[in-house]
Amino acid sequence: MALQARQTGTEQRLLLLVGLVVVLAGFAGAVSVAHLPSYDAITATVTWATLISLVAVGYVVKVRVRIRSTNHDIAWTETAIVIGLAVSPASVVVLATGFGMAIATTVAGISPIKKAFGIGKNMLVATAAGLILEMFEWSATGSGFTATAIPLAVAYLVAVLLDEIVTLPVISLATGTSLRALFREDWGMRISAAIARLVVIISTVLLINIDVRLLLAVPPSVLSLHLLYSARIRSRTEQQVWQRLAQTTDALNVVELDEVLTTAVTRAAELFSADEVEVELRDDDRVVRGGPDGVSYDGSTDEPTVIQGAVIPVRLEGHDKIVDVGVLRLRFRGPVNLSEREHYTLHTFASALCTAIRNAQAYAELARVAQAHAHDATHDALTGLPNRRHLLDAGNDHLAQRHADGVTALVLVDLNHFKEVNDTLGHTAGDRMLSAVAERLRAAAHAEDLVARLGGDEFAVLLRALPAPAVAAHRAEALLAALHEPFDIDDMRINVEASGGIAVAGVGGGMVELLRRADVAMYQAKRAGQRLASYASARDTADLGRLTLGGDLTRAVADHEFTVRFQPIVDLGTGEVIAAEALARWHHPTHGMIDPLRFLETVERSGLLPAFAEAILDQALIAAGTFGDAGFDVPVTVNVSPRSLLDSRFPDSVLARLRAHDLAPDRLILELTETLTLSQFDVVDKVLTRLREAGVRLALDDFGTGYSSLSLLSRVAVHQLKIDRSFVTAMESSAEAAAIIRSTLDLGRSLDLTVVAEGVEREAQRHVLWELGCTAGQGHLFARPLAAGTLLSTLQRGTGGRSGCLAVALHDAGAVVRLPHGRRQAGRGRHQPA
Repeated sequence: MALQARQTGTEQRLLLLVGLVVVLAGFAGAVSVAHLPSYDAITATVTWATLISLVAVGYVVKVRVRIRSTNHDIAWTETAIVIGLAVSPASVVVLATGFGMAIATTVAGISPIKKAFGIGKNMLVATAAGLILEMFEWSATGSGFTATAIPLAVAYLVAVLLDEIVTLPVISLATGTSLRALFREDWGMRISAAIARLVVIISTVLLINIDVRLLLAVPPSVLSLHLLYSARIRSRTEQQVWQRLAQTTDALNVVELDEVLTTAVTRAAELFSADEVEVELRDDDRVVRGGPDGVSYDGSTDEPTVIQGAVIPVRLEGHDKIVDVGVLRLRFRGPVNLSEREHYTLHTFASALCTAIRNAQAYAELARVAQAHAHDATHDALTGLPNRRHLLDAGNDHLAQRHADGVTALVLVDLNHFKEVNDTLGHTAGDRMLSAVAERLRAAAHAEDLVARLGGDEFAVLLRALPAPAVAAHRAEALLAALHEPFDIDDMRINVEASGGIAVAGVGGGMVELLRRADVAMYQAKRAGQRLASYASARDTADLGRLTLGGDLTRAVADHEFTVRFQPIVDLGTGEVIAAEALARWHHPTHGMIDPLRFLETVERSGLLPAFAEAILDQALIAAGTFGDAGFDVPVTVNVSPRSLLDSRFPDSVLARLRAHDLAPDRLILELTETLTLSQFDVVDKVLTRLREAGVRLALDDFGTGYSSLSLLSRVAVHQLKIDRSFVTAMESSAEAAAIIRSTLDLGRSLDLTVVAEGVEREAQRHVLWELGCTAGQGHLFARPLAAGTLLSTLQRGTGGRSGCLAVALHDAGAVVRLPHGRRQAGRGRHQPA
């Protein structure tokens, strides 16, 4: 309603302005009639016919410019008027101007209001210019150039200024364009055109004074000037349009959909001089309308527009004509016919808008998937509590940032004899009890505490900002007391006994160590028959063993006790080995083969990490060279410690080892974990950029299991994603796990990344992953980690008579296979060197 009221007010002001011009022109016409000179019949006929024809032709010869739904003409009328005034009395010229404009506008089929305005305006222009010449006591037979040029120049200047003063406010009201913008638009070209026309006027009058026959040269000159001016107008217009189109498409290059749509309607209204622009999105049942001043409507498609008139629609589709996201509509209050150039510009803009909308929608979907990934990967599905990973990440962040905010402690709670509940009442009742336990622990904890479920019947509570270490025991007692009251499960009251272990964070160490110590304390409580026990390092045999291992590290590096096993990565469709992951092992002379989980943290804390990393990398590259010499194209993947990425010398070390073994950089894939710190990302980014530019490929391991999956992916340009084994294990029984795998595969296809599934242990999992669009996997289904020589023998032996394969192909050779849309072969990805 407000918009309609504004439109009504604008129309009223426009009519008042046009009416004022017509009234003043009528007065000028009446005065002119009173001062008409007397002519004989022949002279009168020739004079009136000549002047009327001159004005009509001056109006017809024009350049047309469209603003909104209104066409505005730049004509030679002022030139014709001033030439007429130079040879005839002003009263005759004023009336002849009115008659000439009436005839020309009638023939052109101009609307009544435009006709009245055009006649009135030009009669006023003739009157003003005539008065100027009267002031100069103008004579048609004036002598000398100066006597001719100066009066004509002043008269023409007044005519042009008056035309601008009268015309531009009317255009501003009719189109909604600001008056200042109209005055400033193409002012340089308008001035040059005015000077050229003034030259025509002065030349014509001088030629008349010299010899009337020289007038034959005037029409060709005028025509040439007109064509030149028209060409310059078209050229300038096209240049401005393409500049604005380029600026508009750049402005559309944002990731927020609302910002894309706002930019589209405002910029398109200016670009195509439309009264309203409408963008309709098919899948969202959403319409956004607006103009140069912004969005006027954003809602469902049921609400009609208030703009009535011409509508020019264009589909929002890409260059491939496959995806159609909606419709772009230009609305005008009057009839409009776009030129060929405008149609081409419109389709170019629509294609750019389609791309921007698809990118924004894809970004929104990625953000949604990332949020779902982060929540699902860090929360327990049954109780809704944070899980082990969430606890470790949040705890590490807290331990890294704490200063003087108190003591931090961890309480580990284990339910005693919970298996009996499951065996007696069933797993459903057991799940209800676990949920009830989670609620009681959450209610008993303080606001700053973090309650988590570690799995099974184990819970943990991270106590933060404690005033003293001794308070941890009191808080832990309160937590266990909350479980003392019986639980009502399936109309039965069940008592639950729980054991707890407390560990207070020290100066060094992280959450993994804190959790281990709380676990040690909890089992101390169980063995002693107590409800609660605090960690005592003197009784921690595992910690003493770790210290022993730490003392053996120097000897282990020097004696080459660290070895490497290789687990093949297989093309799920063909069964062919396409890469091998290097896994470190410690062959200890006393303790035998030690798993990396027991020594990696110790290595990272020691000063031997560079030597350890070089030893593992050397063995991996030697194996890659051996595989290649035997005719197998099998790159090796090596896990990288986040601490190594903080060492600026690390890229040089890697590249030096590649050169030493005469291997191309793309034979090596470095696996990064989501524990990669973003707080020192500037240092990490330089290291990774150096490696990536040298041709080394990068993979993001355990994707989707941490908070930072999408954030890390947006900052680190990797070639490969690895789906964590926990999702593969659960995908057949968990819709959430299958959805996470599917969305990760979609993300990989969108970013042109290879996706590898870890933990493939059964043939059924291989088939499901293949159907989902995953082309690569690793796991015990194909092979356990093997020594390099054993893996080479296995490759040479092959499967089904095919060397280099560890599984039977899912389809026969030469068969036509319908691949999931966008599937890519493993080993390819973005940033892959040529």
